[in-house]
Amino acid sequence: MSKEPGKVEDSMPINSIVDMMLSGGKTAGTLDTESLIKETQKRVWSSLKKGYEYDYSVNESDKFLREHVAQKMHMIVMFVDLVGSTDMALLLPPEKLGIIITSFSQEMRFVIRHHGGYVLKYVGDAVIGYFIAEENPLVVADSAVNCAKTMIEVIERGINPILSQYEYPELRVKIGMDFGQNVIVRYGSDQIRSHIDILGPAVSIAAKITALARPNQILIGEDVYEKLHPALKELFESAEWHGNQWNYHDRETGRLYGVYAMRF
Repeated sequence: MSKEPGKVEDSMPINSIVDMMLSGGKTAGTLDTESLIKETQKRVWSSLKKGYEYDYSVNESDKFLREHVAQKMHMIVMFVDLVGSTDMALLLPPEKLGIIITSFSQEMRFVIRHHGGYVLKYVGDAVIGYFIAEENPLVVADSAVNCAKTMIEVIERGINPILSQYEYPELRVKIGMDFGQNVIVRYGSDQIRSHIDILGPAVSIAAKITALARPNQILIGEDVYEKLHPALKELFESAEWHGNQWNYHDRETGRLYGVYAMRF
């Protein structure tokens, strides 16, 4: 139902709408950030103390992708790269390293799902997620950025305090994301077991952006930035590069593709 420009329903004040957009569009009944942090602490503590194992039984992403094989879809692709995992692998016993990597990857999965995204795969010390943006790309962009913000909060206030109690190293991440059209590809004829993946410029650009991020920094491509709510845009500034650090040019305009960094 159409509404007059600038008119808001009486049951939802303007401030409430802004708050909802900044929280990723979540409504009553879903976990807020504080609750997510508390739940994270419980799971990580159980993992370290009791050998708690995360539930891998449901793979929502695999089901979704197999239902859309050979289709092109607009998505925001997000890379979450754990910093310092090579040093951890050299210094920690294998069982401790396994607990840290498992806890990190699954807690990031919880945050991605909470914000309406999917986990594509785990690659060593990195988590790759995606958010379908076919119908509401503006809302999805806000959700993806809020997801990244929540991830850092969950790590800093949820995971790290528990790890510190057990004298484990604290975690930091690099996060990068970009928007674009991706193709869903199945590598084989078996509809159930053949490997499935997504291909597209957003995947490679998000990976390159992430590699340039500093620890606990969020970098987003221009196509994500342009879709953000103005209040979220204010949290970002144009990334500054030195020399040939970044040389990707937009295929349509030919100019250097913009990357934006969230202010620390």
